[in-house]
Amino acid sequence: MYASSYPHFTEGEIDKISLHSGKIAKNRIVDYFDTINSYKNDTKDKQLLKVNFYLNQLLPQVDKLNQNQEDYWETPKEFLTLGYGDCEDYAIIKYFTLLKLGFEQEKLFITTVYEKFSGRYHMVLSYFENQDESPLILDNLSFRVLNLRTREDLKPQIFVNSTGTYKIDENNKLIKIAYTSKKFQELIKRVEKES
Repeated sequence: MYASSYPHFTEGEIDKISLHSGKIAKNRIVDYFDTINSYKNDTKDKQLLKVNFYLNQLLPQVDKLNQNQEDYWETPKEFLTLGYGDCEDYAIIKYFTLLKLGFEQEKLFITTVYEKFSGRYHMVLSYFENQDESPLILDNLSFRVLNLRTREDLKPQIFVNSTGTYKIDENNKLIKIAYTSKKFQELIKRVEKES
């Protein structure tokens, strides 16, 4: 769907960002594209590790401070311009970055999990390399990409992508519970306006 292009910035957009948000924002965007392009010839395993590590270096900040509202899903262009985001924003930018690198969208899911140690809900990106196997987790709280079965701190709740909304059973089989997610559809509409 967006595999070869999104996110992208025109020269005019980059100049405007430099003017309004400063040279640091411009440099962050240029660095993102240079870095992601340098991963194109790596194996899928290396791409997962490198994307997770690289994007985890962006700074965390809650939506209330960033967007002056609760539970706002930033587009990758918003995240790169601001340089700050919270857990769902990391999951979203990783999702689109991996699509840009050629990963199949049917294998990538923005995932709500319950974080057992903190007692809070959290969002990560899941990658199902093989059907009916436990997914790999890209988490802004960990520089390591680990299999969900080894992440005893996480209890998966909902998996979302362009194909629908799912739960997972004890055999790692995804079960569709809805054809869409309102938040995901709102995000996609804003992404399409930016494209």
